Amino acid sequence: MLSGFPKGAQPLQSCGSARGPIFSSPSRFSPRTIRCEPLPAAELGGAFLEDHIDSRTVAPFRGEPLFRLAGTAASGMGSASLARLHGLFAVYKPPGLKWLLLRNTIELQLLKGLNAGKLPAPEQRVRFLLGPVEDSEEKQLTLTATSVPSLTNHRLVRGPEFLQLKVGVGHRLDTQSSGVFVLGVGHGCKLLTDMYDAHLTKDYTVRGLLGKATDDFCEDGRLVEKTTYDHVTREKLDRILSVIQGSHQKSLVMYANLDLQSQEAYEMAVRGMIRPMSKSPMLITGIRCLKFAPPEFLLDVQCMHETQQQLRKLVHEIGLELKTTAVCTQVRRTRDGFFSLDDALPRTQWNLQSIKDAIRAAAPRVAEQLEKNLRPTLGTQQLPTPDQPES
Repeated sequence: MLSGFPKGAQPLQSCGSARGPIFSSPSRFSPRTIRCEPLPAAELGGAFLEDHIDSRTVAPFRGEPLFRLAGTAASGMGSASLARLHGLFAVYKPPGLKWLLLRNTIELQLLKGLNAGKLPAPEQRVRFLLGPVEDSEEKQLTLTATSVPSLTNHRLVRGPEFLQLKVGVGHRLDTQSSGVFVLGVGHGCKLLTDMYDAHLTKDYTVRGLLGKATDDFCEDGRLVEKTTYDHVTREKLDRILSVIQGSHQKSLVMYANLDLQSQEAYEMAVRGMIRPMSKSPMLITGIRCLKFAPPEFLLDVQCMHETQQQLRKLVHEIGLELKTTAVCTQVRRTRDGFFSLDDALPRTQWNLQSIKDAIRAAAPRVAEQLEKNLRPTLGTQQLPTPDQPES
């Protein structure tokens, strides 16, 4: 009786002490009957050990393949996690961090979380292992059918399941700025385009310092001039800010292409929906002083189509209007469209679970606000169809 073989296995050939019998196994080992052919005697020498059994040495058996394509078992888990990662979310960008490095860090953390998921139990495969014949005084070798776990889906074999994610960024922040930074994952990248098309306003807190002027309008730039500021008062500053806001309001109406005498312009003004329909220069919809303690002052600015460098230049121009000089010491975004500081994830929460929770929490508000702002003349009502007249 052949040791290690199931009952019913029929030997095909006996090859003496150098080789064990090669057999034809019943179909219960696999859907097909495994038929074995003789191997060259040189391959069955003393150096032919278990660790040498690979795809080349089992090829003559013409049975079921030893390896399957990796990832078949783990793809389902990864796809389920990835399905909940489509949408928009916001993080808090600290000063001194480039936006591209922040975006790459978020992608790396998401990939790390997706690839760290628990894998299912490995599938079992039948392998033919070479070993000595039991209860045999002579040194005979035989092939024994053994059930072993398949390692084709092991991380060390197939590598990480996810190598890249589609992560897009919204309105950017330069290196020195901080605040709310919106990103999109997967299908959420298209929502970023909708945010651009909606021309939503953004809020900033801008801190200025009187008495200095630099080449780049920043506090750490090359010093160009130093001036006195004893004559500057809160009333003078508020008066300058009112003039700036009034001039930008006129520009806003001009770029919105609206007839001020029309009912449409009145309704949009009531809802605060007047905004340019295309790209325009920086437009300030509101500006006020939050704190005035010479030489420092703090401004709250609502604007659109801006850059952070333009806000620094605005502080410089305010200083010139006050018959002195001023530099910008801080630019902090507190709101980007419908994302505020309360929605922004701090750096300690840049992980898969926190981002999934943030996307799920923001999804209803994102859909509602985009529907409202992309159709300013109709609010949240449905657009009329060609065969249905507008009411």
